[in-house]
Order: sequence, then C-alpha cells, then structure tokens
Amino acid sequence: MKDMSASIRSALLLFQFCLASIAPVLAEDTADFGVLVFSKTAGYRHDSIPAGIGALQAIGMQDGFRVDASEDAGVFSEANLSKYRVVVFLSTSGEVLDAAQQAAFQQFIRRGGGFVGIHAASDTGYDWPWFGALVGNYFRRHPAIQSATLKVVDASHPSTRHLPIDWKRRDEWYDFRDPFAGDLTILLRIDERTYSGGRMGADHPMAWHHVHDGGRAWYTALGHTIASWSEPLFLDHVRGGIAWAAGNAPE
Repeated sequence: MKDMSASIRSALLLFQFCLASIAPVLAEDTADFGVLVFSKTAGYRHDSIPAGIGALQAIGMQDGFRVDASEDAGVFSEANLSKYRVVVFLSTSGEVLDAAQQAAFQQFIRRGGGFVGIHAASDTGYDWPWFGALVGNYFRRHPAIQSATLKVVDASHPSTRHLPIDWKRRDEWYDFRDPFAGDLTILLRIDERTYSGGRMGADHPMAWHHVHDGGRAWYTALGHTIASWSEPLFLDHVRGGIAWAAGNAPE
C-alpha cells in the first residue's frame, strides 16, 4: 500500500513538472499581440476616423489583442514597431512619413509584419512607390456617397466568409489609378450597374490581399462613413482582415 502511494505521488510530481515545463509555451502561444492604428492625415481628413479608432479598439478587446492609436509619425521606428504584429493605416492621406520612418516601416514588413489599409490608406504615399505596391493601388476619384452592391469574389477568406455574396450597403466608392497587379487576390468587387459614377467597368475591385516584400497586406476601400463603424458586417470584414494580416486566421 505504501509502495502504491509512493508511486502515485511520483506520478503526480512528474505530471506537475510536465505542466510547469509546457506552461511558458502555452502562454506564448495564446499571448495577446499588438496592433498599431495610425491615422495621420496630410491631405483630406475623414470625420469617421474617431469612430474607426473606437471600433478597432473594441474589436481588440473582443478578440484579445492590444490596440494603440497614434497620429505621431515618430512611432515609426524599428524599436517601437517591434512591439506590434499589425500596423493599420486608417484613412491616412498624403505624405505622412519621412524617409527614416519609411525605412523603419519597410523593415517591419520585411520581417513578416502585417499591414491593414482602410479606405483612404490608398490616398497616401503617392511619392513612395513601395507603399503604393504594399497597399495594392492608389485612389483616383469617387462619386457621391450612395448605396451599391458588392460582390464577394473569394468567400473562403476570413474577411469575407461571413458576408452575403451580394452585399448591398452605402459608402463612398473609390475608383483606382492603375491597373491591378497580378499578385493581388481580389476579395470584393463592386457592381457598377448598381450605382452612378463608377468608371472602372466590370472589373472593379474594392478589397484584396497579398504577400508583399515578406509581409501580409490586406486592404479594403470601405469605411468612409461614420455609420460604417457600427455595421456588424463591415466590422467583421475588418476583423477578418486584421486576423489574416496577423497570421491568426488561416484561409
């Protein structure tokens, strides 16, 4: 009986030791990660930016990641960016980073960092071709805000799998400047027959993703209006984009 009790105690001690040895690994695997939301504007400024920041912070609280919001370009240093897994450009505009800050951001992406561009992120960095390639295209024009129908192209992606195949909503609909590169995976297209003023024809992307220069980049042209940031479908669209850019949501 004593031998059996000793054996049980030994087994329990071994089990506790094993738990202790794997605990740090488990903690690391489930640790929160950081997302930097950057919303500096040097051109047009969207009045939806505060609503967007609040919504992204709420998503972070729900999904277990930290959100830091800033309009100080000084946060773009290699040391500071190392704190984050994803950088979100939330309706930025114009030239928002100097050469040293650009270099730090490029290093962040080249080391496997994630990028999420929302709406006017494509109205940013016209003098910085690397950034244009990261976003996927530059903004050209838009008609008046109105309702239109979006078509889900890739329903398997975490940012689109919850959406209706024909998604009707109201927003500001961008035309883009250049032909789309072949390395982009298109997620959403807009049906120009359902609104007035689109000038890109039948192939008119509105959201896409790709791997660029070592990092993951996801972009959506949606999100101009304040109302967008209280729409459950749109919030889940952005949530899925962040998860994919962070490498937390397999396709």
